[in-house]
Amino acid sequence: MSDQTRLIHAGKIAGALVNTVGPPIQKGSTVLLPDAAALYDDDNYLTYGRAGLSAQASLRAALAELEGAADVALYPSGLAAISGALLALLAAGDEILVVDSIYKPVRRFCDNVLKRFGVAVTYFDPATPPETLVGEASPQVRMIMLESPGSLSFEMQDTPRIAALARDRGILTAIDNTWGAGLLFKPLDHGIDVSLQALTKYVGGHSDVFMGSAAARDPKLAGKLADGINHLGWAVSGEDAYAMLRGLRTLPLRLDRQGANGLAIAAWLRDQPEVASILHPALPGCPGHDLWARDFTGACGLFSFVLKPAPEAAVDAFLDALSVFGLGFSWGGFESLAISCDPQLKVRRYAKSYGGPLIRLHVGLEAVDDLMADLRRALDAYAKHAG
Repeated sequence: MSDQTRLIHAGKIAGALVNTVGPPIQKGSTVLLPDAAALYDDDNYLTYGRAGLSAQASLRAALAELEGAADVALYPSGLAAISGALLALLAAGDEILVVDSIYKPVRRFCDNVLKRFGVAVTYFDPATPPETLVGEASPQVRMIMLESPGSLSFEMQDTPRIAALARDRGILTAIDNTWGAGLLFKPLDHGIDVSLQALTKYVGGHSDVFMGSAAARDPKLAGKLADGINHLGWAVSGEDAYAMLRGLRTLPLRLDRQGANGLAIAAWLRDQPEVASILHPALPGCPGHDLWARDFTGACGLFSFVLKPAPEAAVDAFLDALSVFGLGFSWGGFESLAISCDPQLKVRRYAKSYGGPLIRLHVGLEAVDDLMADLRRALDAYAKHAG
């Protein structure tokens, strides 16, 4: 054969790969099949690289082990995991009940996409009793979408009770479990049908890669999620799957440290004169603590607190005075972050007053004393501008 042909076919892997602690990263859109029969074998999903190769398969298997799932579907972001799962499981004429404290981009998807495709969306107060929520659901309700603790304001729902009641009525349940990361809370063990995560956050752990997951224990439900990925063309890269798997290995250690740091900061903030209240379900005395203590095995580093009333300029002064805490909307990485929440609360149907400005913190892996000193400087700036 000519050099032109030989160079195209030269250098193929011969024999088994060496055994490393991480999976090989395979890069390829084309998958070479062994024979003609395999070309149209419906039982063989590995006919095209988009379906995922070695690193993606290893990550799915590890997440299934973590979640107690039959299978896990991977998506290019946390929002894609939620939107992809809802599109896979809902149809025109269905209704979905969505907790009012849901992550804001999920609300945007529900209002701008699901409704356009004929799915009715109803938001419910996170304080609604499970018996009322499920008992008053219309016959068209196909799914209840939860997030516990809720984004920004950290309301807890009685997830196992809602799941049990919904199952009795043939209603699916799904939960955004990014706060619990599949480790601190096991939704599938508590009767939830679909456990969703933004792997971008705690599983990735380093604020440098996007991915989401949907886990299901029922093989038929897992199959519908897989079909949804295939129909919509979702894909994640081998490099990103490898990075997620690497983060997963240290997830328990990081969450343990960040949870302890977060509780220490929350307890300290409760004693500061500028602070009105703490919204951290793992802190005794906070709203939802009883449900957290019953269902969760630990806490992560994300919570909110309420400042005593002051003008908006004081809130800006507080945030601008921070130097160890960065100002950023994501969370789950090694670094500490802070945002003001009030602008995001305006979209809620069941908006409530917290008695002052609401601040959300993500507590990272820094030394607690340094974080406290940074917050104390910011609280001094807040007091100065509070009048």
